[in-house]
Formats: sequence, structure tokens, C-alpha cells
Amino acid sequence: MYRSGLIGVAAFVVLAGALYSVTAPAATAKKPGAAVEQTLAPSREMPRDMRQVQLTFAPVVRRIAPAVVNVYSRSVVQAPVNPFLNDPFFQRFFGLNPQQQKRVQQSLGSGVIVRGDGLILTNNHVIQGGQDIVVSLNDKREFKAKVQLADPRTDLAVLKIDTKGERLPAIEFGNSDALQVGDVVLAIGDPFGVGQTVTMGIVSAQARANADASNYQFFIQTDAAINPGNSGGALVTTDGKLAGINTAILSPSGGNIGIGFAIPANLARRVVEGASAGGVHFPWAGADGQPVTSEIANAMKLGRPQGVLLKTVYPNGPAAQAGLHTGDVIVSVDGADVDDMQSLNYRVATHKAGDTVKAKVVSDGHWREVTLKLTLPPESPRRNSTTIGGRNPLAGARVENLSPAVALDLQMNLFAKGVVVRSVAGNGFAARYGFQPGDIVRSVNGRNAGDVGQLKNLLDGARGHWDLVIERAGRRLSLTVDG
Repeated sequence: MYRSGLIGVAAFVVLAGALYSVTAPAATAKKPGAAVEQTLAPSREMPRDMRQVQLTFAPVVRRIAPAVVNVYSRSVVQAPVNPFLNDPFFQRFFGLNPQQQKRVQQSLGSGVIVRGDGLILTNNHVIQGGQDIVVSLNDKREFKAKVQLADPRTDLAVLKIDTKGERLPAIEFGNSDALQVGDVVLAIGDPFGVGQTVTMGIVSAQARANADASNYQFFIQTDAAINPGNSGGALVTTDGKLAGINTAILSPSGGNIGIGFAIPANLARRVVEGASAGGVHFPWAGADGQPVTSEIANAMKLGRPQGVLLKTVYPNGPAAQAGLHTGDVIVSVDGADVDDMQSLNYRVATHKAGDTVKAKVVSDGHWREVTLKLTLPPESPRRNSTTIGGRNPLAGARVENLSPAVALDLQMNLFAKGVVVRSVAGNGFAARYGFQPGDIVRSVNGRNAGDVGQLKNLLDGARGHWDLVIERAGRRLSLTVDG
């Protein structure tokens, strides 16, 4: 799936100079006892004036186009001359020290002004790692932008530009849950850097989840033409409200083939709110699960595959408090079907902690409705976020104690314990040895690293020799360093 990047109204069809509409005539009464007959036939009516012939979205585009901007991001990266030597573990084991060269990397995307004082919403992947971020308005003016919030979980970022008190045109958020398959939508952005472009399509599907994406990425699918450079642009309804942020395309060539994806506006609104509140804090359901397969549906007598089968329920979490247990199936939340953990997490994430949601559940073959009071995932033990210093293999890594809150951020098992690598500085020893976010440090020189404090003591007391055991995606890796 390529990162790159709509919502609607019923449209009349103009064909051969005539305006067609489909009407359902009233039922025609027949003799007593006879069946009531209904007919569905098109009725033709000639257009009365040019306004009925020249259907156009131009007034909507004129109003919302100034609120769609270009976003340029520039970063300087170190890269080995030989691309085959890019793996630090490969370099370490074979004693290789590839020559490094600096390379300027630029990215081009789009953004949406969501507040008149210069608050802009775009994709996180557009600005990720960028050292200089520039926003170009529709009228060609350029502003340096500051990152107010970058959220990899949702692939959304909030930027701020200094308008010196000038109010800019902004797009109003719409209700993305009100979209229906077949609704007409417009995509606005800057594909391939050719300039602002508007395309039209329909909502092809709702509730598309990408198995390789974050727990909170849940997409509107559209066939409107979306190409590289549209990332972060606006997907709007034909009444000019924001329905989503254009984010990705599915394409073997990198160009548009009619399968594009947008992050729903209801989730984007929560990220914008978080930018003003010091961060996005999503509530949780307090459970983990898997999609219901045909075999599971048959065994549970569900009739068809539907819902999320709960595999784990966290003690005292929202699901447990509502009386849910392992083996229960959550079929819907607030009337919206959920078929995997991404759709369940999305329905929860559009709410705030303290809100309640209604869930339809199947337990032991019986259907019931339960109320979940949403809470934030617990941070127990406390994060104790620490950047490792000194001269050791983990220097430059930021580590934290694992808790449900941290595990959800990193898309890990809710019950995972230990010390996890949260981020890695590009110029530290940890980056050179190939450590990645999500790595769990299990032991140093044979001694268990149960928390951040223990890990620091073990690293400092190693006296120039470190035997590290790392857990990555369920696999155990060993690394020995002398220095």
C-alpha cells in the first residue's frame, strides 16, 4: 500500500440532453383480493433551464480550495553507499563498516487548514523526520511550520503557522460515520507536485482496515483519483465538510488505479483536540481479540462470521467491568459493526475517557447488550521514560517500563512486561547496533532487566562487556559487545 490519499450527495444524471430521475409511483389499487402491484420506471423530464443542465461542484471547490495547502518537508539522512549494507546487525556480524554519505531527503504532501489561526492537519508520514517544514498556501504564500503534534498511531500530524493575527479560510469537520457507500466525494491535494487538483469519486467502502497499519488506522475507501502528493489532503463532502484525510493508495505501480484510502474525520478531530491538550490520549476497551472466522462462527452458532472474539480481558478494564469474558464476541459498538480489533479500537478511540458506549455481545450463544464505561489504559508500572547515556550498546535509546498504556502505543501484547525501547536517536550506539522501537530488553550478562532502573544498573556495571538478550516480535535475539 502506498501512502498518498472523499464524501457525498445524490447526483442527477444528464444524458442526451435530458435530465433523468428515478421515481417510485404509488401502488395501484386493484380489485379486492388482488395483489398490490408496484412499478419502478424512469421518468423523463426536459431540463427547464441551464442550471439543471450544468451541474457543477465549482461553488463548493471555490469555498474549500483555499483551505487546502501544500506541505514540504526536508531532512538530511545518513545512508550507506552500498544499500545492501543497511542492516546494522549484518554489519556487526560480518565486521563491515560501510562508508556513509549524507543525503538530502525531501517529501511533498498536502494539508488542511482546520482552524483559522493557522492550525493545519496532515499525515505524519509527510513530515516524519523533517527538519524544515514549509506550508505553501493556495495564494502562493509560504510559512515555516511548527509541529504541534505527531501521532504515528493514526498517521496524523498537526502543524501550526504564524499568521500574524490573520484569519485563514478553514474547513469544517463533518461526521464521517454518516457516510454511505455510493456517496459522492471530492479529493483535493497536490499530486506529483503539479499544483492543486480536484478529483471526484464515490465512497467505495467503509471500515477498511489495513493489517499492516496501526491499531487506530481505519479507512474510508474511495475511487476518486488519488496519487502521491495527495497525502494529507482533504476528502470532502459535496456540501464542503471534511470527511477524511487522504492517506494511502493501493497500487502496483504507485499511481492511481481507483483504490484510495482516507482517515475518517471523526478520528482526525480527536487528534486535533489532542494538539491543544498536550497529546492524544485514547481510551481503551480493556480487551484484545481476533476476527471471527467461518469455523468459529459455526462452532458458536452465530449464523455467519461477524464480530471480534475476545482472547484476553484485562482485569478491571472497561470490558471486565461490563461483565465480558474471554470467549465472548463483540458484534457492534453503538450500532456500528466491528469485525476486527482495528475497527473496535477505532470506535472506542473516537470517544473520550469517561464516555459510555453500547456494545452488542454474544455470550454462550445468547445475545445481549452491555454498556462499557471507557477509561484510559493504566500506566502501571509507571513509564519512567529514560534516555540511556554513557558508552554501552543501548546509548541513545529511550526506554520505558511496559504497561497497557505503553503496549497500546507500540501495538504490543497488553500483558507484556519488562523494559521496552520506545525510540532510538539516529546518532547513538543503539541505532548503530540496530535497536528498534518495540524491542524488549530481557537481560544483560545473564541477569534479568525487570525495569528501567535495573537495566541502567546492569548496563553501567557491565565493565566493557555486554551480553544482551532482546525480544523482537516474539523472537529472542542475542547481541554480544565488547568495548
